[in-house]
Amino acid sequence: MSGSTGRGTTGAGTDTKPDGRVERGNQTRRLVLGRTMDIASVEGLEGLSLGRIATELELSKSGVFALFGSKEELQLATLRAAVAVFAEQVVTPLKDVPPGAGRVRALCRNWLAYSSDRVFSGGCFFYAVSAEFDARTGPVHDAVARARLDWSAYMERTLSEARAVGDFTEDLDVEQLAFEVIALMEAANARSVLLGDVRAYDRAERGVTTRLRSSATDRGRAALTDQGEQA
Repeated sequence: MSGSTGRGTTGAGTDTKPDGRVERGNQTRRLVLGRTMDIASVEGLEGLSLGRIATELELSKSGVFALFGSKEELQLATLRAAVAVFAEQVVTPLKDVPPGAGRVRALCRNWLAYSSDRVFSGGCFFYAVSAEFDARTGPVHDAVARARLDWSAYMERTLSEARAVGDFTEDLDVEQLAFEVIALMEAANARSVLLGDVRAYDRAERGVTTRLRSSATDRGRAALTDQGEQA
């Protein structure tokens, strides 16, 4: 939603003013998605509706409908917004961290902080909505599955890069290690959300560290130790 409609022209049309409706629409969209992400992390994507959001945020239902069009589009937009938040919290902070075991460890720590700090009210957004849509079909299921596959692929790529620089053994099964590390972190998320057990994050971090060290070379173990781990 960009560009000028010409309604903001002044004089002979050589100057234009930004259409304030565009920015208002963007602000409303951000407001709506901020709320829908929190709702979905607790109640699931099926807990979203255009009418509910309009009522809660004191917006016109017709205005919300104009932005999203349908419940399914609202769900998909919420997923896209959650992907962007996840990237900002977990991936973007690594932009200046070189490939290696230290980067893998930082990635895991970022994920655990993203969950434990309750960036989303219900813990990990994608863990919550995966359980809701895992046995369904359709565009929302496919978007959830793609987000999960993209995360696994990113973890695998980060491990592969660390192996390439010599921080993990050449025979490392990258897919297996990524699976185990993600499983440990998601177990901490689930236990914390369900039982209020914040110690689960410390347990997950120790488990992840042990697993990384068991597959690391001397160089990789040194990189982990540099991050404050015990030799």
